[in-house]
Amino acid sequence: MGKLAATTTILCAAAATAAAVLIIRHRMKSSGKYAKTLEILKELEEKMGTPEAKLRQVADAMSVEMHAGLASEGGSKLKMLISFVDNLPTGDEKGLFYALDLGGTNFRVLRVQLGGKEKRVVKQEFDEVSIPPNLMVGTSDALFDFIASALAKFVATEGEDFHLSPGRQRELGFTFSFPVKQLSIASGTLITWTKGFSIEDAVGEDIVAELSKAIERVGLDMRVAALVNDTIGTLAGGRYNNPDAIAAVILGTGTNAAYVERAQAIPKWHGLLPKSGEMVINMEWGNFRASQLPLTEYDHALDVESLNPGEQIFEKIISGMYLGEIVRRVLLRMAEEAALFGDIVPPKLRTPFILRTPVMSAMHHDSSSDLKVVGTKLKDILEITNTSLKARKVIVEVCDIVASRGARLSAAGILGILKKLGRDVVKDGEKPTSVISLDGGLFEHYTKFRNTMESTLKELLGEVGETIVIEHSNDGSGIGAALLAASHSQYLEVEES
Repeated sequence: MGKLAATTTILCAAAATAAAVLIIRHRMKSSGKYAKTLEILKELEEKMGTPEAKLRQVADAMSVEMHAGLASEGGSKLKMLISFVDNLPTGDEKGLFYALDLGGTNFRVLRVQLGGKEKRVVKQEFDEVSIPPNLMVGTSDALFDFIASALAKFVATEGEDFHLSPGRQRELGFTFSFPVKQLSIASGTLITWTKGFSIEDAVGEDIVAELSKAIERVGLDMRVAALVNDTIGTLAGGRYNNPDAIAAVILGTGTNAAYVERAQAIPKWHGLLPKSGEMVINMEWGNFRASQLPLTEYDHALDVESLNPGEQIFEKIISGMYLGEIVRRVLLRMAEEAALFGDIVPPKLRTPFILRTPVMSAMHHDSSSDLKVVGTKLKDILEITNTSLKARKVIVEVCDIVASRGARLSAAGILGILKKLGRDVVKDGEKPTSVISLDGGLFEHYTKFRNTMESTLKELLGEVGETIVIEHSNDGSGIGAALLAASHSQYLEVEES
């Protein structure tokens, strides 16, 4: 009996030792995998690093490319498009003006009653209309007839609060968010369709003429006074509210910037110099590229697999379309190489663009002690359950690194514009205020991104930072377009005389 007890004791001890060894091995394996996770995280932080010196180099490169793009067509990755907007709103505008905002599967029609310096925007109304899918791939006439009919219906609902001066035509600002070669303030040929549109007979045509013919066909007496994009509309809205507005930046799904340039500083401009002496330039800064940009393997892979490889590199590292996707790619590597989510790589994590930037923002802003929001988002979107707090903390850190790089590079881009205009330094003791109008969902809703961008700009500008103001300019594609119709009205000369 004693032998049996002793044997049993030895067997139990051996089993316990084996179990302990397994636990230790598992812990060693786990700690090894966690060490690999931290190694990937550290490498990410280094490669996406944006120290002040690098940001200054990016700003200098932006300024150099701006000069090159103004000197000649195709002289730079920055298109530096001449917008033909030489009169931004002043706040004196009066009367009834319309806007049409066509940029996707819906379009908006909008009207504003302007009351001059005292009353400003007296009243505004808008309507949103969905475009039937068949019209997105049909004919130019079919699409524009549909739009003109909706516009005519909207005009028919004009209430007593809106007053058109006797004997005047209604005037419209047209925001058209597709690639266009602008020919004048109110004409431009369509280069190509994007966003699911494919209407062959409209390509190469003057898009304003197409709309104007449709407006005539429905019997509406309305003139298209300005063809603009949303960035220039944002600048118009910014200038209307603040005469010190000199530039506008959109940070949303995509990104772009526009600014006011001296007409004499545009070598490629061969027309008569505008009376104002100024011209708004549409930079198309999403296409900026420079060796100084801190690009990683994740960015290169994203670019190669994109619809436009080699293009829009700046946009691909700072805009809302791509930030969440970069985070997904980093997490996928951590899952594959360091078992961040256990031994099996979550299948959904392999789906491109499944992790959208609003989700990334929600995880980044999670302030709960157990990072509950992070856990919920992983479960709902990626079907990853039972994540450890360690793993959740790593995810928040990845979001922070990716968002910080984007925000700090956005600030460097703004510094590049200020450099080009000579507003990054104090001259002769003068300190003119420079207002940058910002819009877009990324800027508006991703608080940590916005705060990092603003603090970085102050860090880069030093004492000049006191004179640089960031203002939210809302609805450039709507009200901004109506304001540009007002500032380019055919009746301005009549009013001035």
